[in-house]
Amino acid sequence: MAEDVRLRAVVDLAQGMAAAHTPRESWHAAADGARRGLTAAFAALSVWERGRGRLRVLVNAGERAPDEEEFPEDESYPVHQFPEIAEFLHDRWAGGDGPSAWVETAAAPTAGPTAPVVRRGRAAALARRGRGCCVVAPIVLHGRAWGELYVARPPGAAVFDTEDADFATVLASVVAAGLAQSERLEEARQLAFTDALTGVANRRAVDMRLDEAVELHRVEGTVVSLVVCDVNGLKHVNDTQGHAVGDRLLERFASVLSLCGAMLPGTLAARLGGDEFCLLAVGPEADEVVRVAGELCRRAEELRIGEGVACGVASTGDPIGALRSARRLFRLADAAQYRAKAARADRPVVAGRDGPDDPVVRLADASAPPAGERRSIRGRRP
Repeated sequence: MAEDVRLRAVVDLAQGMAAAHTPRESWHAAADGARRGLTAAFAALSVWERGRGRLRVLVNAGERAPDEEEFPEDESYPVHQFPEIAEFLHDRWAGGDGPSAWVETAAAPTAGPTAPVVRRGRAAALARRGRGCCVVAPIVLHGRAWGELYVARPPGAAVFDTEDADFATVLASVVAAGLAQSERLEEARQLAFTDALTGVANRRAVDMRLDEAVELHRVEGTVVSLVVCDVNGLKHVNDTQGHAVGDRLLERFASVLSLCGAMLPGTLAARLGGDEFCLLAVGPEADEVVRVAGELCRRAEELRIGEGVACGVASTGDPIGALRSARRLFRLADAAQYRAKAARADRPVVAGRDGPDDPVVRLADASAPPAGERRSIRGRRP
């Protein structure tokens, strides 16, 4: 019967991690699944940060002490406080097999054939936080120590024995497999929403974020702004200096775009394709977005190759009329960028700031597709 219960616990843990949609959900599923599997009151999942020489807690699940948060911002412990870790931290294990779990108690264990092997370093912490015993299971990922699974019971509860330690080792292996799967999914997600050449977001990421932003604007009135940029002179650079130099121009401009985007909280920097880029700002006021767009134009002019950028801005914080769809905001920013390019402007053109008969707004609305017609979010080039 006990074997059936533990098999069910393994299955539940694996399924919980597989169903997670975010890293935090995955961490919590790992810790809480191990806690329940070992019939304990508390569990934590921590990662070894080699560069900082510390163990950082990712999640605390179950009955937390007053000083413990579920997802702590910076609960960490120097490696030297855990000398038992030194014997495996820098080793590698073929096939992912790592060291076994061990048990510690706040008091000396009872002697006998089932008494746990107790190591040093954590007894005081157990007593300080009102816990009676714990089992610590190292997590090995890609053949290296990744972190640890820590599961604790309160004073008066049965002390973990060697069978519990063996089972904790099994659970740690299941957690490692779940973390590896989460890593692969996160990498795939990043690739799906990242431009391969420049490393900024891609068109797919903009489409998704803009739809969410427009809905937020409708519900809460949040200001949504779009800056569309066209890198001037890319074709000339490609024709005269080669595509490798042209790619370098795009990479350098993307770096400038990211730097300027970082000046606006909640902003996505992206490459739409070819020589077209954008900033999608959610929250900052329109004037602040225009200021940063001007800084973007200035910095682009200072690049050693290329001929600067043509930059158009459209924001719900300006008098552009009702925002019926995400496509309309794109058409407005695109029309503003088109006018900036035609005028060879060295500063952004902003939709809606030339009065009730603003030419950019007229141009964008004239390019709108007929009702019911499906087009790409960029709409038709003005």
